[in-house]
Amino acid sequence: MTDAPRTGPVDATRIPRYADPGTFARLPRADQVDQVDVAIVGVPFDTGVSYRPGARFGPGHVRASSKLLRPYHPPLDVEPFHAQQVADAGDMGVNPFDIEEAIATIERRSDELRADGAKLLTIGGDHTIALPLLRSLHRDHGPIAVLHFDAHLDTWDTYFGAPYTHGTPFRRAGEEGLLDPEHCMHIGIRGPLYSREDLADDDALGFQIVRADDYETGGTAAAVERMRARLGDRPVYVSVDIDVLDPAHAPGTGTPEAGGLTSRELLATLRGLAGLNLVGADIVEVAPAYDHAEITGIAAAHVGYELLSVLALDRSGESQ
Repeated sequence: MTDAPRTGPVDATRIPRYADPGTFARLPRADQVDQVDVAIVGVPFDTGVSYRPGARFGPGHVRASSKLLRPYHPPLDVEPFHAQQVADAGDMGVNPFDIEEAIATIERRSDELRADGAKLLTIGGDHTIALPLLRSLHRDHGPIAVLHFDAHLDTWDTYFGAPYTHGTPFRRAGEEGLLDPEHCMHIGIRGPLYSREDLADDDALGFQIVRADDYETGGTAAAVERMRARLGDRPVYVSVDIDVLDPAHAPGTGTPEAGGLTSRELLATLRGLAGLNLVGADIVEVAPAYDHAEITGIAAAHVGYELLSVLALDRSGESQ
């Protein structure tokens, strides 16, 4: 399997980047290759949002914004599309009117897509989708270290009495025993909360926090050092809410908060995951109706590229 040739992106010297295909990074569709190491799948669902809607259009926008991604990653010295077979598995069809049914569908489709050993890079959609993805992964990996990039904690209990929203996935995951409470971390948290009890509840779930302000005082290298020490050698799931970025770098999102990370800080932090045991990842909350000049979509596409490059490092030796 490791000796099989990989099918990469369409050759941009023969077909212009603004032409077809419309897959992520112009990669092949999953049905065009014999095996898939990493499947990119969209979940166009935003029924769980509490403020601005529109993340259901995120998968298509991120794909359209990924056309300039190229095959070689210089800082990590890896070719993410050569070291592993990456393919676009299209979008999941989920019920936009029934959150619990949508969650069940996402969990089932995740099981199906991972059945042959593929890892998933999921593009949302709102952050509700992280819960079913973690449920699926837990069956194979047990308790998971979640690395959560976000302006918000997403460990609230309910919103208007609803237990499943984009602000509750990690509260439910903790209650269901999906998380490894000794190895979970938020990065980028900032802005006002409902009360100081929000922090106490979050701490009880086992999350440590690298605040957005910590990048100002300690820099990216210190944040990466704390991140790596916290995650250790555990199975790691990376969940990136694009609103971890400052609105200057990601205006196209549903709940923007001032004072966030820069694109450079986020990409460098993700690069710091090299060598850790990533079992899956998502990129959520891209809402293109509020985007300008693809600023948010391009940032999200590069987040995906960094994650694919980190995943490729485990396989790069096999592909030589």
